[in-house]
Amino acid sequence: MNSLPSYSGARISGCWTLRSDGSGGGEGSLDRLLPTITTGLSPRKRTTSQCKSEPPLLRTSKRTIYTAGRPPWYNEHGAQSKEAFVIGLCGGSASGKTTVARKIIEALDVPWVVLLSMDSFYKVLSPEQQTMAASNDYNFDHPDAFDFDLLTHTLRKLKQGKSVKIPVYDFTTHGRQKEWKTVYGASVIIFEGIMAFADKKLLQLLDMKIFVDTDSDIRLVRRLRRDITDRGRDIEGVIKQYNKFVKPAFEQYIEPTMRLADIVVPRGGGNMVAIDLIVQHVHSQLEERELSVRAALASAHQAQPLPQTLSVLDSTPQVKGMHTIIRNKETSRDEFIFYSKRLMRLLIERALSFLPSQVHVVQTPQGEDYEGRAFHGKRITGVSILRAGETMEPALRAVCKDVRIGKILIQTNQDTGEPELHYLRLPKDISEDHVILMDCTVSTGAAAMMAVRVLLDHDVQEDKILLVSLLMAEMGVHSVAYAFPQVQIITTAVDKKVNDLFHIIPGIGNFGDRYFGTDAPPDWSDEEMDEPSY
Repeated sequence: MNSLPSYSGARISGCWTLRSDGSGGGEGSLDRLLPTITTGLSPRKRTTSQCKSEPPLLRTSKRTIYTAGRPPWYNEHGAQSKEAFVIGLCGGSASGKTTVARKIIEALDVPWVVLLSMDSFYKVLSPEQQTMAASNDYNFDHPDAFDFDLLTHTLRKLKQGKSVKIPVYDFTTHGRQKEWKTVYGASVIIFEGIMAFADKKLLQLLDMKIFVDTDSDIRLVRRLRRDITDRGRDIEGVIKQYNKFVKPAFEQYIEPTMRLADIVVPRGGGNMVAIDLIVQHVHSQLEERELSVRAALASAHQAQPLPQTLSVLDSTPQVKGMHTIIRNKETSRDEFIFYSKRLMRLLIERALSFLPSQVHVVQTPQGEDYEGRAFHGKRITGVSILRAGETMEPALRAVCKDVRIGKILIQTNQDTGEPELHYLRLPKDISEDHVILMDCTVSTGAAAMMAVRVLLDHDVQEDKILLVSLLMAEMGVHSVAYAFPQVQIITTAVDKKVNDLFHIIPGIGNFGDRYFGTDAPPDWSDEEMDEPSY
C-alpha cells in the first residue's frame, strides 16, 4: 500500500450516514422535516438551517441526518466522473468492525457516507437449512453462506453512484424480510463483514482494505452478549456454534486474509491512531476527486443554437401579459402568486402533450364510436426541486389524477458555488415511470442537471424525463440539453443572459422569495434551493 499522505485540504462539512437497514435517504418519509408551505400573505424572514457554531446535523427519534449536502459526482457532460471510495473492513465475528466503521464515519465528516454490512447478504435458507439453523447446526461462518453474486452486483452498482436495493436479514427467523431497503448517494462506502476479503471480484471493488484484529477471548465475550441479548439465543447454543463453526472458520477463511489488508487495526475502535491515519488517507483521495461543475457550465456550449429538445410556449398576448406582471418588481405578492399559477397550468398542459399516446376508441352516449387518444405508458410521476419547484405541484395534480410526487432538495454551497444534494424522496419503482421534473427558474442548469442525474441513478430512462420550468436562461438550456440530449425541456420563456452572480437577466427575481414572502440575501442565485428551517 502507498504511504498515507497528510490531509491539508479544505474541510468538507457534514455527512449523511446511510445504513443497509434503511436509516437515511431514499424512499423513507421525512415530510415533517420539510418546510411547511403556507398560503397566507404575511411576509416572513428567511432563515438558515444551521449556525456556524453547531454541527450540521439533525436528530430525530429514529436517525441522525447530517445536513451538509452531497457535491456533484458527475462532470459538465452529465456523466459520472468519479466513483465512490470503497473501504473494506474485515475481521472475525464481534471483532469491532462496525465500531471501527462508525469511528471512521465520525472522523471523516464528509457528505453522504454509506455503511454496508455483509450480514444483509446471507443466502435464503431452504426448509432443511432452516431446521439446522434453529438447532445451531448451520454454518453461517462459511463462504457458502453468503450470496456473493448479489453482494458484488450491489456494491459495484453503489460504487458507480446508482441507487440499490439491500435485502434485510432477520437473525431471529434466519430469513430475508419482504421489504428491501433503498440506499443511494455514496461519496464513501464502508463495507464490513467477516468474509469481506474472501471473494476476488469483491476485492477488486475495494479502494482500501482494513483488517480489525481483536483477541479471540474478547470476541467470544462480545458474541455471547450480542447473540443472547439481541438475537434471542441461549448460551449453550452460542457456545456450541462458536466452537463448531465460528472459531474454525476464523482460522481457515478469515485470519489468512489479513495479509491482503492495507492496514491492520489492533484493538478495534479504541485505536484512534490507526483511525486517524485511515481518515487522512481517505481525505486526500477525496481531494483528488473534487469537481467544479458550475464553472464548466458557464463556459461550455453557449454559442450553439437552441436545441430541438426545447419547447417554449407561444408568446401570445396572454402569456406576454402574465410575464409582464410577474417580472414587475412592483407586483404585489398575491398578484405574483395568481399569475404564476396561471402560467404553471399552461406549462403543465403543454408538457403533457409530449407524453406518448396511442389511438383509443370509445363509445359516446349517442352510441357512436369516437377515435381519440390515451396515455401510452405505465405511470406519470412528478418530481419537484425544492423549494420553488414545489409550487408547481398543484398545477400537475389538477390535470393528472392520482399522480405520484417525489421531492429533491438541492442548494448552492455559498463557499464553493457548487450545487449540493441535501435530500430526496422518490416513489417506489420510479424507473418505470415518465417523470415530469419541476423547477421554477433555471439559470446555469447546475441544479437541474443534478436532479436529472439523480433520476438516472434511480434507473429512470433519459427519454422519459421532461424538465419543466417557468423561466430559463439560454445557458441553462444548453447545459441540460448537451448533457442529457434525450430530456425534453419545456418552458414559458428563455432569457439570454446570466450575470456573474448567476442571476437570469432580465429575469424574474428570486421566485421562491417572491412566492413565499421571504427576504432574499444579497448573494442569492436564481436556482438556489432554500434549506428547510430545522
